[in-house]
Amino acid sequence: MTLARFRGRFFHRAARLSASTFLLLTLVCTSAFAASVRGIVTDATGARVSGATVVLLQNGEAVGSAVSGADGSYQITTGTQGRFFLLTNAKSFRQLETPVFYAKQLDTIERNIVLEPEWVRDSIVVTPTGTPTPQPQTSSATDVIGPLDIDLRTDLVSTLPLMPGTSVMQIGQRGSQSSLFVRGGDSDATMVLVDGVEAGDLGGRFDFGTLPATGVERAEVYRGTNSNLYGAGALSGVVNLTTPRGTTPFPSFFLRADGGNFNTHHEEATIAGAHGKLDYLGTYSWLQTSNALPNDQHHMGAAAGNLGYQLNAKTQIRGTAHYNVAATGIPNAWDFYGVADDGTQKDQDIYASGSIDHQTTDSFHNVVRYGLARKREQSALWNASGEYVLNYDGFGDNAYLGRQVTIRGANGASATGRAILDYDQAYPFQYHLVSNRDEAAYQGDYRFTPHLMGLIGFQFEDEHGAEIVPSYGTNETTEHQNYDYSAAVHGDFKGRFFYTLGGGLQHYSLFGVETTPRAGFTYYALRPRTGTFSGTRVMFNFGDAVREPALTDEFGSLYHFLVSNGFGSVAQQLHIGPLTAPRGRMYEGGLEQAFLSDRILFRARYFHNEFGKQIEYVGGHLLPNLIPGLTDADKQQLESALGFYYTNDYGLTVNTQAYCAQGFESTLEGGIGSTIFLRGGYTYLDAVVQRSFNSDNEALTDGFAPTWNGIPIGAISPLVGARPFRRPPHTGFFTGTYARHPFTGIVNMSFASRSDDSTYLWYQDSQGGNSLLLPNRNLDYGYAKIDVGGSYQMKSWIAFYGLMENLTSNQHMGPIGYPTLPFTVRSGVKLQWGRESK
Repeated sequence: MTLARFRGRFFHRAARLSASTFLLLTLVCTSAFAASVRGIVTDATGARVSGATVVLLQNGEAVGSAVSGADGSYQITTGTQGRFFLLTNAKSFRQLETPVFYAKQLDTIERNIVLEPEWVRDSIVVTPTGTPTPQPQTSSATDVIGPLDIDLRTDLVSTLPLMPGTSVMQIGQRGSQSSLFVRGGDSDATMVLVDGVEAGDLGGRFDFGTLPATGVERAEVYRGTNSNLYGAGALSGVVNLTTPRGTTPFPSFFLRADGGNFNTHHEEATIAGAHGKLDYLGTYSWLQTSNALPNDQHHMGAAAGNLGYQLNAKTQIRGTAHYNVAATGIPNAWDFYGVADDGTQKDQDIYASGSIDHQTTDSFHNVVRYGLARKREQSALWNASGEYVLNYDGFGDNAYLGRQVTIRGANGASATGRAILDYDQAYPFQYHLVSNRDEAAYQGDYRFTPHLMGLIGFQFEDEHGAEIVPSYGTNETTEHQNYDYSAAVHGDFKGRFFYTLGGGLQHYSLFGVETTPRAGFTYYALRPRTGTFSGTRVMFNFGDAVREPALTDEFGSLYHFLVSNGFGSVAQQLHIGPLTAPRGRMYEGGLEQAFLSDRILFRARYFHNEFGKQIEYVGGHLLPNLIPGLTDADKQQLESALGFYYTNDYGLTVNTQAYCAQGFESTLEGGIGSTIFLRGGYTYLDAVVQRSFNSDNEALTDGFAPTWNGIPIGAISPLVGARPFRRPPHTGFFTGTYARHPFTGIVNMSFASRSDDSTYLWYQDSQGGNSLLLPNRNLDYGYAKIDVGGSYQMKSWIAFYGLMENLTSNQHMGPIGYPTLPFTVRSGVKLQWGRESK
């Protein structure tokens, strides 16, 4: 070989080696400055999923991908920084898109992915455990109202009954007071949260009629006691609302407008997007309608915002705010009077939160949050309505009477006459209620092993409330400082047995210290698999809970009356103390069975709830007989202190009622292909009053008890042995959705049987008597409500939609006396501007 040829080969090989070395060094350097996204892909039970394709996307384009290994793990490396999300596909699972996250160079991001079955809905929920957990790993009954259920609605009143164990009573038409009853609990026994901030009045009352759907992306509805995590108020359930976030890497503008019958129009505008570490969303809506009754106009304006900033891969700051203002006419019970009252109710509500979310280590996660709620309700009866009648009762009293009407109950009972609509007093008559709350909370969770997580929490509340009645010169105020401490663990054994154990300690200035334990477990008797019977799960839950007395209960209590009127010594001598906390206890067991390789899912649960120390208004005549061990002299002393209240038999609140509610709830759901999803459910509720001092002791003092043809009547509260009012024993629902571009469609049906109630026309007929009271049993009508809606995406920037509600025009879906809004229809257009719409 010549020297020239040798040199040529040598330099050629050297050049190749240098190029390889340079490429290797380049790859090493790139990796050193790249962001890494890693995690584990599992199904909803925690089993590892291999062969899943995970794609990392930025600005809508793939910048990396990986396939999960035999242990379900994946890792993706990218040399870019910014906002990303993951798109995951796997056989027999629904395509999953994760929430957007921010990463910069050198960051290592951990994103574990939980896949849902292709045919059924197993969502990630937070409410049962306080941390994101797949539904099959929780024992609690939690359902999710998603964006498709909310999208066409202006409020949430019609969506809440679309799950087992719940019923909604709306006292009137759109915008009127709406109460949610969960598993037989009272309407103030369900805690409502907006982005983790308690949104109810002091004491838990919440009016869903004035809560718009604007700014609500999702609602988790938890059925059961959970004071362990959420403090006093979660006596029978929790409704957890979340605000949507901006995700597009450019400003997106949305505008929708629609109109319908009853002079209804609705407009909404939204701007949302993300830039670098910042994401933002702002929305505003306006609703106006006349409803179908005189003096029943309703309008509601709502604004919401969500602003987030990612300091780094581990720390995020976020603030949300909702401002809702509503005004609604109050025509009163039209069917009882045939004349509408000249009244209005106005509400101004603000909910805001600010939080710092920090992933301290891969195992240790912390959240610090500040929240506030500012609620003001203003009711006014501007003028008296009806016919003015002198000396209507023969005792010199004057009043305004309605027209001659016949009241017919669903039980076949009826009564004819004229009822007192308004009393002879000074007008306008106004009533104001104020509930303000500031809260600071901390929650930390630590994952000890892949199968064990611990959680601790603390919350402080500073509450200010007021009840103002200018006509009576009343201006009652109160202030509470409350502390909640919580601790819990949840985990699993070998992915088959999942458990939750926890306890809470509540220290409330109104009722003192209470403890609330909670436990639950779920066990897969048959692991998920392919085949006809493709998974069997059993569940059990137990829990205690307490509730803070409502503001009106506190101001109207026997103790408050005595102390505020200079009879504190009488209260002390007779051992009459402040209201105590109403309590609840839950026992629950259930079964979940999957069929046809997870194409169909059946759930059934039995629940038994006990509610003790419940608050009721007891008449002044009865109060001296309420307290055991009083001598005749003690009773006389209390009668003298009560004075006007005793003489006129006006009521004051005490903890004297107890009842239980047990029942069975079931759901069946499944999909047809990837476009149709069907879900239905039925609930049987057996609720019975075990103790009530008011109605059942009326005959003990003066021998008087209202009756109808010999049937005893609970005029203002149910009798012992009867069902609590406005809780139907049979309820059900069905939903069907279709989603395939460019069409979406939805059918919602809710059903309820007859329920117990009262006309509440106590001493209110034209002679001041009780002839317009009817038997309580099955007084309210049963109903079926059917709604149909859909949308068509004509182009990327324009869509048309419509919604028809109450197709059968059933006007007996509310409490007796209050006609429901008949058939309504709205249709409109939705416009979108942004890079994707061009």
